[in-house]
This record gives sequence, structure tokens and C-alpha cells, in this order.
Amino acid sequence: MGLNERRKIAELQTTTFPERVKEIEEICGTAIPYDVDWDSMKDDAAALNFIDNVTCHRLNMALRVICSDAMGKDAVRDGLKSVKLKNVKTKEEKKLAFSGGTLEMHCAWALGLDGAYSDGEIRQVLEQSL
Repeated sequence: MGLNERRKIAELQTTTFPERVKEIEEICGTAIPYDVDWDSMKDDAAALNFIDNVTCHRLNMALRVICSDAMGKDAVRDGLKSVKLKNVKTKEEKKLAFSGGTLEMHCAWALGLDGAYSDGEIRQVLEQSL
């Protein structure tokens, strides 16, 4: 891991992810923490650069739709407890699942939008189980 990757991880840990958690709290009324597998992307500068826009932003967009009414907010507050993120290398390794209160996303962030899930796909997985 080079200096640029260490700097980006530090920025994501101290600024980006805490801000996204605050946004989630504003959207649905409760803070939902991220559990990020940093080892999976420590040598992948492109993944580090894309993770926020390609995944965190899209999760928040999905939550805005789900939490558009009190029933949706209650469902998210009661059901979604954490978001687990892991970087993978190929589209074939992607995974999107929601179980036991954890939304798990394995994405190939270095591939940009091709390696991640849309807000519609995220919303659908959440709505099916909330």
C-alpha cells in the first residue's frame, strides 16, 4: 500500500464514511454504521476513489425512496443495523445480500458503475426483507 492509498483510506475513515452515516441518520432517523473490509482494497487506488460515489451515494438514494414515509423509516430503523462493504476484482464476484440486519455489498469498485449495484437494485433487496 502506497502513500496515496493510505491517505485515501484515512480520508474515507475520518471524513467520508462519518458524513455518510450522518446522512443516513437524517434520511431514516438512525445512524447505521459501515463495516468496511479495508484489506480488500488497500492496494486498489481506483476502488478507493470510487467507493463513495458508486456505493455510499447509491445506498443513500435507495434509502431516500424507502424512507419517504413513516412506515419505510420504521422498517429501516428496525431492520437495517449495519452495512458491510468488501472490494472484489471482477463483476462475477459481486454480491448483494441482506440478512440478519446486515446489508452486504461486495463490489468491484475499480470498475466504476459496472462493478457496483444501482440504487434500484439496493432498494429492491432491502424492501424484500424489511
